[in-house]
Amino acid sequence: MKHRIYGTSFAGVYPLYVAKAERKGRTKAEVDEVIRWLMGYSQESLEEQLVKQVDFETFIAEAPELNPSRALVKGVVCGVRVEEIEEPTMREIRYLDRLIDELARGKAMEKILRQG
Repeated sequence: MKHRIYGTSFAGVYPLYVAKAERKGRTKAEVDEVIRWLMGYSQESLEEQLVKQVDFETFIAEAPELNPSRALVKGVVCGVRVEEIEEPTMREIRYLDRLIDELARGKAMEKILRQG
């Protein structure tokens, strides 16, 4: 059975990512940058996905180019080590969750984007 997050609207969760970041002094633009880096969306195509109200499964399936450096994303989200998640779609969702957590914790963008 698929996890219910797969059928959840990405546009429904997106404002929660932004709010989490903004509570910690980060910006919507930084959230968008993290999503674009991870999934390969342009700003325009990201905004189109939000307007279309696609679910998480579709958002990930339609990602233009998953960043190969995302394999460097490590750590625990919801009590589970990201790098140990076997189901590919869930792993991508948790990569995104982990990056938003890092953003909210004040980590430098170049470290979040695995450039430093």
